[in-house]
Amino acid sequence: MSSDVARIAYRQIEVNGSNSLKLVVMLYDGAIRFLGDAKACLENRDLRGKTTAINRALAILGELQSTLRIEQGGEIAKSLDRLYTYITGKLLEANANNDPKGINEAIRLLHILNSAWTKIAGKTEQVDTTLTAASAAIPDSSGKLEFFG
Repeated sequence: MSSDVARIAYRQIEVNGSNSLKLVVMLYDGAIRFLGDAKACLENRDLRGKTTAINRALAILGELQSTLRIEQGGEIAKSLDRLYTYITGKLLEANANNDPKGINEAIRLLHILNSAWTKIAGKTEQVDTTLTAASAAIPDSSGKLEFFG
């Protein structure tokens, strides 16, 4: 996944509702996969491959961080911003020192985030499915529910 693909996918979050949550999960999956690749490359002494894989994960993290809405997101967005900065620092340090500890720490943290986003995406999908079913059950609703007015 190139940084352009990550950027496009993450920007679609605002457009696609619950599907956008799945995109966030996919971005975390991609970053975790790239970091797994980086670990494997480091073990095989493929320093160029390690650097490429870490750079790909960093591109995803950078895109996730750059699209945070700090003012609207409040403390959660601020916490994510700090966490992305921390993970980025760990990865830069791991890359410079060829040390798998920073990569392992980043993977651990990204797994935690990924798990949370996966749960959120699942719950949102359940709500969307319920609303769609309820909408279909209402005669002459044209597929829309009106809660007000």
